[in-house]
Amino acid sequence: MRTAGEPTIELNERSRGWLRHIWEKATTADDWSSEGEPHQWWDRESTAPMCAFPRFDLSETSYALPLMADATPAWREVYTEIAAGLVERSTTFWGAIDWITLIGADPNADAYPPEWMPYLPENLRGRYDPPGWTGNGKQPWGLQPDPIGSDGNLFYRGFFNLILGVYAAVSGDDRYREPFEVTGYMDRRFEWTHQDIAGLISSQLGARPEGPHCENTKIWPFCVSGAGLGLRLYDTLHGDSLNKTYDGWIEFAQQHYMGIDRRGELEWFAAYYDPIEKAACSFEQPVSAYMALITTPYVYPQRPDVGQRFYELAVRQLGWDKIGHEVVHLLDDPRLVSIGLLMAHELGDTTTETRLRDYAEEHFEPRFFGEESERFGWFFGFDESWPRGQQSALLMVPELGPAGAWFDAFNRHDRGRFSAPTIRGVDYPTLGISRAYNDTDAGELIVSTYAATPSRAGRETAVKVSGIPGLSAVRVLLDGTEHAGWRACGEDEIEIELTVGETELRILTGYRGGAQQPASTGGDSRTAVVGSNSRGLARPSAAAVAAIAGCSCC
Repeated sequence: MRTAGEPTIELNERSRGWLRHIWEKATTADDWSSEGEPHQWWDRESTAPMCAFPRFDLSETSYALPLMADATPAWREVYTEIAAGLVERSTTFWGAIDWITLIGADPNADAYPPEWMPYLPENLRGRYDPPGWTGNGKQPWGLQPDPIGSDGNLFYRGFFNLILGVYAAVSGDDRYREPFEVTGYMDRRFEWTHQDIAGLISSQLGARPEGPHCENTKIWPFCVSGAGLGLRLYDTLHGDSLNKTYDGWIEFAQQHYMGIDRRGELEWFAAYYDPIEKAACSFEQPVSAYMALITTPYVYPQRPDVGQRFYELAVRQLGWDKIGHEVVHLLDDPRLVSIGLLMAHELGDTTTETRLRDYAEEHFEPRFFGEESERFGWFFGFDESWPRGQQSALLMVPELGPAGAWFDAFNRHDRGRFSAPTIRGVDYPTLGISRAYNDTDAGELIVSTYAATPSRAGRETAVKVSGIPGLSAVRVLLDGTEHAGWRACGEDEIEIELTVGETELRILTGYRGGAQQPASTGGDSRTAVVGSNSRGLARPSAAAVAAIAGCSCC
């Protein structure tokens, strides 16, 4: 519960701009069927050849939503609308396009560009499919038309399951626990539910200690950990224990997919492992440190001990924590620095965070855009019309909350917010909400507004507040002054007249039931600091680690 004097979280200017952009992407109709094509702003360029599909933009765009919902727990409708747009696109032909079009072995395996060569085991080059080529139909599995109910394609169903969890977390409804259809090979339709997808992923992890594969024959620690994170969120939402199979896999991975030298430093880390060829794709140091680093946002909320270990090994190897040294960026992919910044912020490693943030500000081209400069993204010097969705999404996470907010998004779920007073019916993107939470000590709902589309400032609008325990004692203060422009419109709901712009509402609702404030600002189950390293890195408490490793669910 928030106490007097504690800071509140609100969406900063960049977060509001990013929200405006992803809302536009998610709510603008485009055709993801086999007869259409996604809008060009869905990122299909980043991290080729592995992630150069627009569905990766869907999953990484979803990362902001639970953090935003934690920042404004009494306003969630816009996040729900975005999440639904991400889920619906994920069920389409373009959602699983690689699994249902890249069939068998790649006939061009002997003609890959030089920049793809490092991702192929040296002894297999010229006769081996690259990352990104799914190879549905390869033996011993054969052609599997269902992109979810298949042996391979973990990266599709794993990250789809994560998006489904995000939808449930921000909306509070069970829409996708009812059957829905997913498009497969030759436009066949397959029926699934959220719980069935989560159960399948968990059982596959339990049955395959080395991990399920993504492209046929390739097991990626990155993707297995992403799939595990979806299970972690599912368990948090539903009180289940499906994530426990990931614990077995992460122990296997530490023994078989990485090496530590005699000095205790990272020697190698597998980008992927091929159990058919019995070959691992890894790189010489310090490039191999990147492979450990990219898994950390997915590992850390499940196993903070392992995630922090991977982060520390990678940062030491790259020298990112060394003041006065140039930031090493050995691969031409912003994702690597972006994930380093995300994790440095999450862990409270202020030295590394400052260095990487300065690097990003100088090299990654952050800017507002749109007709009224109302949107925000990172353009990375690519000279493109839209910010790269995958890359910008990762860089937005550190903008959306304090250290520990990422962990909290997957391990704390305030169900009370769905029955507490909530602002709704907001005419977004005319009016935006930057702050919305219930102060249960004072019995007040606190709301801050702004003009999400600047040219509409000054217009008349109205919002509703539902879930009020009793209307007889309600008062509304607008910018500190009694506001008479409201009326009751239901047993527990009022409507408030407003002018579009920057205002502060204090609605005296009398609600005192259950803490309902930005989750990252209250008691933090992760960041009770029991020690720090030379970089000031906040370590999770022993209780936080035990809470995950030994909770009643797991």
